[in-house]
Amino acid sequence: MAGDGTILVGKSMGTGAPKGGKPELLNLKLANRHGLVAGATGTGKTVTLQVMAEGFSNAGVPVFAADIKGDLSGLAANGEGKPVFVKRAEELGLTYEPDRFPTIFWDLFGEQGHPIRCTVTEMGPLLLARLLELNDTQEGVLNIAFRVADENQWPVIDLKDLRALLAFCSENLKEISGKYGNVSGASVGAIQRQLLMLENQGADKFFGEPALDLNDFMRTDREGRGIVNILAADKLMQKPRLYASFLLWMLSELFEHLPEVGDLDKPKLVFFFDEAHLLFNDAPKALLDAVEQVVRLIRSKGVGVYFVTQNPLDVPETVLGQLGNRAQHALRAFTPRDQRAVKAAAETFRQNPGFDVASAITELGVGEALVSFLEEKGTPSVVERALIAPPAGRVGPLKPEERAALIAQSPIRGKYDTAVDNESAYEMLAKRKNLDSAPAEAAQQSEGGLGGLLGSLGGLFGGSSPAPQGKGGRRPPKSLTEQVVTQAARSMARSVGTQVGHAILRNVLGGLMKR
Repeated sequence: MAGDGTILVGKSMGTGAPKGGKPELLNLKLANRHGLVAGATGTGKTVTLQVMAEGFSNAGVPVFAADIKGDLSGLAANGEGKPVFVKRAEELGLTYEPDRFPTIFWDLFGEQGHPIRCTVTEMGPLLLARLLELNDTQEGVLNIAFRVADENQWPVIDLKDLRALLAFCSENLKEISGKYGNVSGASVGAIQRQLLMLENQGADKFFGEPALDLNDFMRTDREGRGIVNILAADKLMQKPRLYASFLLWMLSELFEHLPEVGDLDKPKLVFFFDEAHLLFNDAPKALLDAVEQVVRLIRSKGVGVYFVTQNPLDVPETVLGQLGNRAQHALRAFTPRDQRAVKAAAETFRQNPGFDVASAITELGVGEALVSFLEEKGTPSVVERALIAPPAGRVGPLKPEERAALIAQSPIRGKYDTAVDNESAYEMLAKRKNLDSAPAEAAQQSEGGLGGLLGSLGGLFGGSSPAPQGKGGRRPPKSLTEQVVTQAARSMARSVGTQVGHAILRNVLGGLMKR
């Protein structure tokens, strides 16, 4: 950080630049206007992301970053002073100073960090439908299920709650269809099958309690530096639907719960979403519209969102237009699509008459980028070819034992590590089912008791000896009197209860015995 409300990202080395280069600064007041870091694999995107994250942390801004390859975990350890970084610092007129940054590790699966959980209700039917890859009809059924749970005050916390809710809907199709619209057993069954697939991917660990308190992402340490929250996403990357839905859920939750603050001196929180194409691939238009709206409006909540991706074309134009701060690393132009990407990337910059932007994108070396950050009035600066500053933290992953030690010392240790299973829809529906089945069970017990009493008094209707057997060992038909008495007694028992029914039956039989 330059000490004047900016972050030093790099220095431009073009013609006319002062000795050591012209500083390329990210203005903290405009950092909530979002940004983009793009470039092919191996061109230095991760280092640029790390330099920006370190700058935000030093400025007291908490950071959340999805760590796809594990490299960002090195932020928690001192830099190693590699020759390439020491040399780059000298070229930029800087002194390389190793540093480490306050870090909290997170993991949806609870393996490489604190578990992150949310409830099914918090996820909501829209994102859940995308996560389950449901069609429009199935999504409508899921919405109805959520409505049923809401009206009956059944908390839907985890996947077993949702399965119990869907089973209830399946068992009451006629009643629910009459009230909310057609619900077919086939649609409910399709949702249940998708839930099973989702559970097999490990999503059962994500849905539950204790649910994440987003305030834990917005911490600072004792020195006032922003905590860097690192999400272990290497395993999560293999489940792109879960990854995308989780990230969109976080943005939606922040948008819903944070107050309007307008433009601050610095953001409350900054997100870095690596492999951003996973958010948008095959996404329905309704969901893209929701993403665009959240990205456009969440800046007024003091939150900045930075997408990290290989190709600018990975981000829809409606979202791309919201990204004011940009760092573009090298792109290859071997295919027509690559050429379109280069052209599209070049056209998004404010042109510099000193060089051809499209040609420069294909010529950039490792650690170089075309940068353009918003100026005081919110207009983008002229694009410059810059050498990115070296990061102060370690570049590369932590060792497993280093990560484990940091997790053990975490300021939130113990808060999320143990899952809690409170009473929710699953337990409530089980109780309801037991209560519904109780009258039927009582009737069966009543009939059994009455049957035994009738059997013991069988002599009244055919002698004191055991009832004679017909051909083939079958009992001969009951007499008319016996049939009437038995049926009446059973009806009375079901109506008034077992003890009263037995008393009535004894009175009836007593009267018959006197005849």
